[in-house]
Parts: sequence; C-alpha cells; structure tokens
Amino acid sequence: MRQIWKSFRGLYFASLMMLIGSGLLSTYLALRLAAEQVDGLWVGALMAANYFGLVLGGKIGHRLIARVGHIRAYTTCAGIVCAAVLGHGLVDYLPAWLFLRMIVGLGMMCQYMVIESWLNEQADAKQRGLVFSGYMIASYLGLVLGQLILVLHPQLGLELLMLVALCFALCLVPVAMTRRIHPAPLHPAPLEPRFFLKRVPQSLSTVLGSGLIVGSFYGLAPLYAAQQGLSTEQIGLFMGCCIFAGLLVQWPLGWLSDRYDRAVLIRSAAMCLAIAALPLAIFPSVPLEVLFAAGFIVSLLQFCLYPLAVAFSNDHVEGERRVSLTAMLLMTYGVGASIGPLAAGVLMKQFGSQSLYAFFSFFALVLVWRIRPKAVTNLHQVDDAPLHHVAMPDSMTSSPLVAALDPRVDEHVVHEQMHTAAPVAPEGEPLADEVDEALEMGDGKTPLGRSEEEQ
Repeated sequence: MRQIWKSFRGLYFASLMMLIGSGLLSTYLALRLAAEQVDGLWVGALMAANYFGLVLGGKIGHRLIARVGHIRAYTTCAGIVCAAVLGHGLVDYLPAWLFLRMIVGLGMMCQYMVIESWLNEQADAKQRGLVFSGYMIASYLGLVLGQLILVLHPQLGLELLMLVALCFALCLVPVAMTRRIHPAPLHPAPLEPRFFLKRVPQSLSTVLGSGLIVGSFYGLAPLYAAQQGLSTEQIGLFMGCCIFAGLLVQWPLGWLSDRYDRAVLIRSAAMCLAIAALPLAIFPSVPLEVLFAAGFIVSLLQFCLYPLAVAFSNDHVEGERRVSLTAMLLMTYGVGASIGPLAAGVLMKQFGSQSLYAFFSFFALVLVWRIRPKAVTNLHQVDDAPLHHVAMPDSMTSSPLVAALDPRVDEHVVHEQMHTAAPVAPEGEPLADEVDEALEMGDGKTPLGRSEEEQ
C-alpha cells in the first residue's frame, strides 16, 4: 500500500482537492440561499444543474481530451471551474447561478475522466483493487473535509467561495507538473440502453432510485438541517457525519455482498431505509441527538444502494460489456440525481422540511416493490458469480472510466473499449477533425444482443 501511495499520491491529492471544493460548494450554496430566505426549489434546481453538467460532461469530455490531450483538457476545465465558482460571488442572479453550477459539473466530469484514465494507465493489473480503494477513500474524505470546513469557518461570506476556488486551483498542480506521458487517447463506450434495460432492469431501477435519493440528499439536506434550527457549525458536522457513514459502510457491505444474495440485500437495505427515514419524515422537528443518529443510519443505508446495484449488474453482464455498463449506470444515476432535488424541493416548499425524508422513504418503498429476488432468472449469470464486491466511490464523483480501475473488468477489454490508436491526419486536414468524425461515426454502433431479463 505504501508503494501505491507513493506512485499515485499526486492523483489522489488532485481528487482530494476537487472533492473538498465540490462538497463545500454544494453545502455553502444551500446555506447561503437558506439564509436569504430563498425558495427551496432553487436549492434543488442548483444541485440538479450540477448533476446535469456531470452527465453532459461525460460526452463532451471525450471530445475535449481527443482534441487537446489529457493535461490541457484537465487544466482548461480546472480553470473554467475556478472561474465559475468565483462567478457565484460576482452575480446574485439565480438563473445565472444555475448556468454556473452546470459549468462546474461539466468541468469536474472532464477532470474525473483524466484522473481515472491516468490511474488506469499507471496501475499494475494486480494492484487495481488497492488503487481503486485509494481513489474511493480520497473521494469520500474530500467530501467529508469540505463539510468540516464549515465548522472552522461558519460565516457564509465570500471567503468560502475563495476557498473553493483555491481547492480547484491546487488540484491543477500535480497534473500540470507531471513528467509522465499522456495516457492513450479515449474512445467513448457505447451505452446500449435497450440491451441493459432487458438484461439488468432491477439494477437500473436501483441506480435510478439511488440517484433520486442521494442527489436530493446532497442538494437539500443542508437546507433541511438549517430549517431544523441548526447553526452553520452543526450543519457542517451533520453533513460530514452523514457522508462519513457512506465511507464507513463500504467494507461491511462488501463482506455481506460476497456472501448473500444481492437482490435480497438491495431489497432489505431499501426496506430498512424506508423505516429509518420515518422519524425524520413524520415529525416537523426532532431533538439534535435524534437528528444526528437517524441521519447517520439513513445515510448508511442510502449509500448501500448504488454499490450493490453495480455488483448485482456485473454478475449478469459479460466482461466485454462492463465499461459500457458503467457508463449506462452512471447515466441512469445522473438522470435520477437531476430529477430528485427538483422534486424534493417542490415537496419541501409545499409540505415543510420533513418532506425530504418522506421523499427518501417513499422511493425506498418503491424499490422494495420493484426489486423481486425470486424473479431473477440467472440465465445470463457470468461464471464465478457472485463476483467479488468492490468498494465504489460516491456515484457521481467518478466517470464511466472508473470501470477501468475495477478489478472485475479484464484489462484487455478496458483497453479495447476505452482506447484507440491515434489516427494519422491526411495531408491538409487537421487531426482533431478526424478524431471528432471518428467519434461521431463510432459512438453507439455496437450491436444489441438478444437476451432474457435479469428481472
């Protein structure tokens, strides 16, 4: 592990700085709007715009990296994100903030893609599990530290925005100063939505539900805590405690996932989540101790859903399709995370702050109804299933390329789906145009297979 840390510390530091800035920005904007008595719907819309930018960046990032290379793409996006963050302090017009949040999400997705492709290039096949775990720890730790900054600096002034911009500026340093060669050019993996809807419908339902719940949590939990009467320091502790629960649950979850039926685990986690959220959903106000305890338990359970769905879907999809599967799962999660904060924001406006956890409980019950372990046919279960469960980074603190670090994915498959040989530009034609044309012609052309449902 020491050697891995030495080899990848620059990329881990870049990830840590990005997530400190991202986590702090999300909570700061929610609290800033709450302090100014702005409608909670705007808070949800800002988080929805961020997730929409992340989804959009998954497509644009490939083109940008193909056009200018990894280092230039990364530094360009980090600079744009810095400018967008500082733009929140220059403009008070909320529609402009929506646009800036989308730009932040778009730029960060491109940065994730560069970091993950670089980790994949440098990671030895035998080290992928440890490299993956280090990346996940850096992601969660960054989100937690971003919340704890509010404990040290509770004033909601422009200093916090400057600190967010500082984090995004610092994440430039290790990538800009690298002496390593560029990773191989990227090729976007086809989504194949019809194939995966037939093959792994229950996994996609779980990922969609996870996006609705977790996206709403990141966007609106600070607003909920503020309306419960918590101070800024207490809100920072509450959010940090809840996100830390997501990191803490990953290893016991992996132990359970490797030993018990994953569909049963998903349904059980959803049922427990629906029950755990009830105290916060029913009572308009709860004691501080109950708020922290219930919030911690709810977060333990809500952060179980996405990793279990990923493991469950990998059991039913062949190795050569797993990079495409990851892209499809993240796209589905992004759709849910874009809709969830908006819908929960409307409910909070109409029925009060406790509607956020009623929203969680309702969609957890929908998953209990939707996930049917007895309906799993296992017709397309891969050899050696269940595959080893791998601890996952937070669902939208990664790109589809995170599949490259997953030791369940064969290395040669990753290179076939993610990398293409650099094309030679015909005389008189720019290379970038050839790359763009190849991407447009090649995207989504993998034939769809015919298969029974996973159900």
